[in-house]
Amino acid sequence: MKEVFSMWRHTRMVVLVALSAALYAAVLIPFKGLVLIPGITEIRPAGALPVVLGLLFGPAGAWGAAIGNLIGDFFGTLSISSFFGFIGNFYFAYVPYKIWRKLGLIDLNDPEPLCVNTKKKIINFAFVALLGSISCAIIIGWGLEMLGLYPFATMATIISINNAVSSVILGTPLMMTLYPRIKKWDLLWTDIVDEVEVRGASISRVGTLLMVAGILGGLVIGFAGALGLGDKAVFAVGSASGHVGNSTVIILAGAGVLLNIIGGLLRE
Repeated sequence: MKEVFSMWRHTRMVVLVALSAALYAAVLIPFKGLVLIPGITEIRPAGALPVVLGLLFGPAGAWGAAIGNLIGDFFGTLSISSFFGFIGNFYFAYVPYKIWRKLGLIDLNDPEPLCVNTKKKIINFAFVALLGSISCAIIIGWGLEMLGLYPFATMATIISINNAVSSVILGTPLMMTLYPRIKKWDLLWTDIVDEVEVRGASISRVGTLLMVAGILGGLVIGFAGALGLGDKAVFAVGSASGHVGNSTVIILAGAGVLLNIIGGLLRE
């Protein structure tokens, strides 16, 4: 995760943060009126952007997604929940670029690993987009559960579906269109930052497994806690799925969030 902070030394990366944030906010704001949950989220075609921005611009895309979402919140949805929205959207872009080459579908000797021009790469794109979407969802859902605003089960479901549909259906052709141009202009993040930073951004297989387990496991066990599944007393606390502030959900979904973070920290 060191590259997330060291990238600020590179002027072009800082510019890419600003461009990513402005683009994301510009697409978010016009759809603020198409509300799904008042004050929290809306229909988001802009969900196609974070995964693409993360893959092309790396940590600059992740910061841009986080900042762009915060800017968008100033247009009708700014609240204490925006803090978790900031982190969630950061991970929406962060997860895809971290695990892109770690799922076994991309040839490690491929000179253009980001060129989505084969079935395997399209499947890989869909999978990292789905994982990024769920990562964003469990972080925001967990945060809103802790704040006592909305139940985890509701938020995780809506945000996961909302983001995944946009990022897979709209993001795939967007990635195919933008990659050749970004590469031609030498704006891929791997062409800008030092080679040491690029290597440092790579995570081990264990790190990848922890991230995937944290994302998928956090969603599943978070739902399990929300629905009161299991016979142990811990699952009996606030068992109704609509209950807010469920300590079981907070602990279980929080464990998934923590595994996701730890996985991203493990380097080759």
